Amino acid sequence: MSELTNHAVEGAVLRAATPADYPAIEQLLVANDLPLVGVREHLPAFVVAQAGGALVGVAGLEQCRENALLRSVAVASEWRSRGLGRALIERVIADAEARGIPSLYLLTTTAERYFPSFGFHQVARDAVPADVRATEEFRSACPASAIAMTRAICAT
Repeated sequence: MSELTNHAVEGAVLRAATPADYPAIEQLLVANDLPLVGVREHLPAFVVAQAGGALVGVAGLEQCRENALLRSVAVASEWRSRGLGRALIERVIADAEARGIPSLYLLTTTAERYFPSFGFHQVARDAVPADVRATEEFRSACPASAIAMTRAICAT
């Protein structure tokens, strides 16, 4: 994660993920039916939310050559509807901006109505740049029925 500082969101602290967080991240992603492929490799660009010593949220940035994927967004059920997911996504978007990434992409099977509130819009899968289409998440981890979305981050 970049130099973005830790901050609290309604009792949870957002911070950069560490290797020690992986088991809890894995548990949270499995509980939310999200793929694990590539998580360990891209963990340094993940952000987690921690409350009372427990990991209660996660969101990841998988940088490709030029663009990046917003991925692995999950919040523990007891922490939903508190703005934690929004805070995690905003933190990843800010990190992408700090890195100078021109565009952020995502795949979703359930949240296509949620992500437009962050500036994402639907895009045809074949219109997604090759660097993003080459990711494991895009090629095999997410079903072909997943909706692709994009958001401009920085002017190129």
